[in-house]
Amino acid sequence: MNWMARATGLGLIALLAGCALMPERVPLGATRSEIEQRLGSPTGVYALADGTRLQYSRQPAGQQVYNLDLDAGGRLRQTEQVMESAWLERIPLDQWTQQDALLNLGRPAIVERVASFDGVLWTYRFREMSTPRFVHLYLDAAGLVRRVSFSDEPLPDDVFDMAR
Repeated sequence: MNWMARATGLGLIALLAGCALMPERVPLGATRSEIEQRLGSPTGVYALADGTRLQYSRQPAGQQVYNLDLDAGGRLRQTEQVMESAWLERIPLDQWTQQDALLNLGRPAIVERVASFDGVLWTYRFREMSTPRFVHLYLDAAGLVRRVSFSDEPLPDDVFDMAR
């Protein structure tokens, strides 16, 4: 086999291996075992009223959270990437609990307290167009989302400039 054919074969293998880690490419109807064989163990598993949610989060460093919903028979019926501004802007205030946030968004990238709010601040990373951004969920002491805000994620150059 010549070097060109070998390089082409290795490139094809790398491409297929990369696709195997892409939740959005799992075909509808796939079983849970097929999904986990392809993507590995989910970062979260949640019971739904009519099935199960397998969550594949790339937080804390990544900017995507994929929810793969299985029907009652254990087959994939929907895949949704929720770290998009249009999706995040629909988070209902004073209705979502901490459990709703986990079910839909998974574990946050950052958990912290701020002096101006009596509760915790959950921060998730996402990308809007090509800009890295944060969405901040303010959860009160009862675990209700009371406020949602957005900010740009400072890039390393921005952090350096702020130190001046």
